[in-house]
Amino acid sequence: MNIPFFQADAFTSVPFKGNMAAVCILDDELPETLMQQIAAENNLAETAFVRPAGGQFHLRWFTPVVEVPLCGHATLATAHILWQEGLAQPGAAIHFETLSGTLSAVKEEDWITLNFPALTGMPAQLPAEIKEILGVEPLHTIDVFNRYLVEVATAAEVVAAAPDFGKLARHPKVIITAKGEAGSPYDFVSRFFAPCIGIDEDPVTGSAHCCLAPYWGGKLGKTEMLAYQASARGGVLKLRLEGDRTLLSGQAVTVIKGMYTLNI
Repeated sequence: MNIPFFQADAFTSVPFKGNMAAVCILDDELPETLMQQIAAENNLAETAFVRPAGGQFHLRWFTPVVEVPLCGHATLATAHILWQEGLAQPGAAIHFETLSGTLSAVKEEDWITLNFPALTGMPAQLPAEIKEILGVEPLHTIDVFNRYLVEVATAAEVVAAAPDFGKLARHPKVIITAKGEAGSPYDFVSRFFAPCIGIDEDPVTGSAHCCLAPYWGGKLGKTEMLAYQASARGGVLKLRLEGDRTLLSGQAVTVIKGMYTLNI
């Protein structure tokens, strides 16, 4: 069995920045156990498995340890690869059938825009143990789809956070965020921690911005924003709110092209 394999850096225009994603191009559905084994072999935050499905594409995402219902950077990487390899029609939208419903991608020059849901949550109290692990002082916390979104006072506090991932693995995923500094081009910055699903820190997280965009859009009174995820690799996202949808725009660059050759 031969499976075309690509690795792309998403939410960046240069190699070795943004977020790494693997993309496997399938002719038919693979057993779930095999997809999980391939994702573990890749050992990246996400591996995307995509196959044609009646004029659209069927798309699933796996971390090294679990399937996830939504992933922005791997969707961006997948759209980038489909256009690059001539598997999707130039100038036309790509539609993906996923666990989060139908998602679309459109391309304008070298920016790809994903149409994702806008996710809102409820005010919450950050558990004392998580606060201690993060080493931050929350201004506001919301619980949104089993993850905590924690606003802190400054972008510097976001950058300086150094959680103990072993301890944090016992808790839900956490986004920490702050308003952009005065004079910065960014409306807000963030970081995303998810050791509970095998990802200590995700370099750039599209799905987290489905929560961050409506949160900061409400606070800043904006429907269009520029965001920076302040991981070691870093990444830039253009965001636009349209009703109950979040439009995420980013760039991507291919860094590896190869083939899985499996005798099974």
